[in-house]
Amino acid sequence: MKLYISSYAPNPRRVSMFIAEKGIAGIETVMVDIIKGEHRNVDYLAKNPLGRVPALEFDDGRVLSETRAICTYLEGLQPEPNLMGRDFEERAFIEMADRRMELHLLLETASAARHTHPALAALEQPQFADFGAAQGEKMRITARWLDQVLARQEYVAGERFTIADITAFCALEFGRGLLKFKPGEEGMEHLQSWRDRIAARPSAQASK
Repeated sequence: MKLYISSYAPNPRRVSMFIAEKGIAGIETVMVDIIKGEHRNVDYLAKNPLGRVPALEFDDGRVLSETRAICTYLEGLQPEPNLMGRDFEERAFIEMADRRMELHLLLETASAARHTHPALAALEQPQFADFGAAQGEKMRITARWLDQVLARQEYVAGERFTIADITAFCALEFGRGLLKFKPGEEGMEHLQSWRDRIAARPSAQASK
């Protein structure tokens, strides 16, 4: 199998971190430079018509895209350590937490960065600075809510590490790099403490 990813982008990092947590070996990594527009070339679009990363290419030529779908496949391929729920009830609550991180924290962070950071102008034309700034404020609202969640429990979805932590961490790290967002400097001590714990995990180091 081949995994197509791009440096620094949060969604490819989610899959890379998921793989590292699982300890899955034997997947070839192919870098796609999205700043240079390599995700729009003919060869890549033949694999993934929407031109997004990550994408997982099987040995028979089939291509699976979308981060959550790739992780679902990998969870089935190697069930332990479990990251997505052991039964239908736990899976539902973990998916709820993960989707909240994806559709709010990550999307708001990415929208803020794509519309305000000059380095991402090639990916977002036209950029709308006011929209980006508004998304940055929404991201902080979500982050303050998450800070209070983490005041009551150790991890995003409850009492153990799951895919929801991976999604939230990759969102925060993307914001840390491009938006200079550091929760501890804005009074979110629980979120900062959680971030620092997750950053120390081998999977976080391996997926940089």
